[in-house]
Amino acid sequence: MKTITKTDDLAAFCSAARKHPYVTVDTEFLRERTYYSKLCLVQLAMPGEDDEGAVLVDPLMGDLSLEPLYDLFRDESVVKVFHAARQDLEIFYVDAGVIPAPLFDTQIAAMVCGFGEQVGYETLVRRIARQQLDKSSRFTDWSRRPLSDAQKKYALGDVTHLRRIYEYLAAELQKSGRDAWVKEELAVLTAPETYVTHPEDAWERIKTRNNSGKYLAIVRELAQFREAHAQERNIPRNRVFKDDALLELAATKPRSTEDLGRSRLLLREARKGPVAEGILGAVERGLNCAPADQPQKDGADGKLNVNPAVADMLRVLLKGKSEEFGVASKLVATASDLDAIAAGKRDVAALSGWRAEVFGRDAIKLCDGKIGLRVNGSRIEAVEL
Repeated sequence: MKTITKTDDLAAFCSAARKHPYVTVDTEFLRERTYYSKLCLVQLAMPGEDDEGAVLVDPLMGDLSLEPLYDLFRDESVVKVFHAARQDLEIFYVDAGVIPAPLFDTQIAAMVCGFGEQVGYETLVRRIARQQLDKSSRFTDWSRRPLSDAQKKYALGDVTHLRRIYEYLAAELQKSGRDAWVKEELAVLTAPETYVTHPEDAWERIKTRNNSGKYLAIVRELAQFREAHAQERNIPRNRVFKDDALLELAATKPRSTEDLGRSRLLLREARKGPVAEGILGAVERGLNCAPADQPQKDGADGKLNVNPAVADMLRVLLKGKSEEFGVASKLVATASDLDAIAAGKRDVAALSGWRAEVFGRDAIKLCDGKIGLRVNGSRIEAVEL
């Protein structure tokens, strides 16, 4: 098992990788103690067997620049293959503003090829590569050195088996003509805005049942302060204060440090110093927000008027279509998508792109009373009315 700790050695590997049609990539990182992921290890493999052409790149040891790797990521003659790439890509984009291209994500491809919902790497290794993964190093602290041989073997397995998985799935997609489906799904992963968190939008992730404009204005200001504070200091947002404390603060509207002292959920460290000042400032801004500038949650003006009978029929149609096309149903449409369609909305992802071909067109026909459903043996079929 070769471990690269020098820039020249990484450059030599990347130069050799350019002679091949693809390279498999994975990372090991930590995020428990930081806002941004701390990159601990990069695994790479060129086409080959076993450990042939596979290396570990250790950014925590030696004098190593990842720029040769980023140059390889920019080389569009080589496909960069990941499994469940989102967190890996975020690391590279935050570090260097680089998103590998062209990109292939085996988790997305496997869902398109009928391997189920959010299929895990271990499952694909077992079903496609016909191998078993050693899971003993799964919960390793990858920032600690030296790495054991067992840890290195585990990490390398994330890219050596990936070669066989990629070759199989790529062939299946070419056979079925569904390459375009995967490319459509990858558009989100390859969009830079996917990896940029704007503090002013952080409130939209907060789950609350209270849709009062003034309340949401305070939630927005508190979430914006927390996100900016966490980013600036590179600490997890929950280390500043947790969501339940944020909602409590929005409800109690503290105006002084004495008020903060009465909070049941706020961490002791957040009741003084810069965090306390930030909280009080955020509450003040929320209280002073003009009604026209107060935020509103989607659907805050009234719940969707969902026809439950239509929603149930859409679920049956989705199941039938997913089985017919051999694609994971949750990739085609979510439960909220179905409710939105049943409520008359048509700006739903399930009604556009490849999803329209699989499900969306018939879903609209079903809502319009132009088709019905029938049972044919174990299959659900759509029939024209």
